[in-house]
Amino acid sequence: MPRLSKLSRSVAGRAVLVTGAASGMGRATAHLFADEGAMVAVTDLKQEAVDAVVKEITDAGGKAQGWVFDVGKREAVERVVKEVAEAFGRLDIIVNNAGLATVGATESSRFEETWALAIDVMLTGPARIVRAALPYLRKSDAARVVNIASTEALGATPGGVGYAAAKTGLIGVTRSLAVEYGREGVTVNCICPGAIRTGLTERIPEENKEKYVRRRVPVQRYGFPEEVAHMTLSLCLPAASYTNGAVLPVDGGMTIKNA
Repeated sequence: MPRLSKLSRSVAGRAVLVTGAASGMGRATAHLFADEGAMVAVTDLKQEAVDAVVKEITDAGGKAQGWVFDVGKREAVERVVKEVAEAFGRLDIIVNNAGLATVGATESSRFEETWALAIDVMLTGPARIVRAALPYLRKSDAARVVNIASTEALGATPGGVGYAAAKTGLIGVTRSLAVEYGREGVTVNCICPGAIRTGLTERIPEENKEKYVRRRVPVQRYGFPEEVAHMTLSLCLPAASYTNGAVLPVDGGMTIKNA
């Protein structure tokens, strides 16, 4: 009997740019794509951290190069996207993962500062990167964009108005780009991680984590960065060609739990 499957589940030989790749979910994503044979552009704010991840990947036999830039700076975005495409000879996949915790009450004296930073890095930044990457993505036979939002875009927590606004807006950006460029074969999807063990959550005491997951998370634990990375990879497979504009929580069932 002939094989029924015709679509590829391999990203080998494809070029992927991952922002915020020096730690947490971004680092896990960079490693996973490299393990699967992709050429990975490891990007983040600090040279030492970027170099460390590049070394980890190359020491393990993977292909990676590093770039340092701020996704909130338009000129830097345009420069790095161009350099990545030239270095790898192609650019097939964008993973907009860069983010930061901008916590503070709306009445805080730092509201203007934290609001502007959140919007610039986590909303405008991803849109700029896709805009800069489009000429290269159009040349790919399996162009993929995955935006990493948050469950804060699906239900907010007090004290995070800028963060929630940026992540909610990123869902809107995802849907708009998916509609605009899907006809050209560029799919755009969004992942909303829940409680994940990253640098942003390590400061939370373990007993508080345990209380939280008992009350809120059906699988009764925090997630791991690699679990988010695997969902990202799945959306970037050539075989994922009909998934476009999706918003997928990776949260252990938190957002569907009523009580």
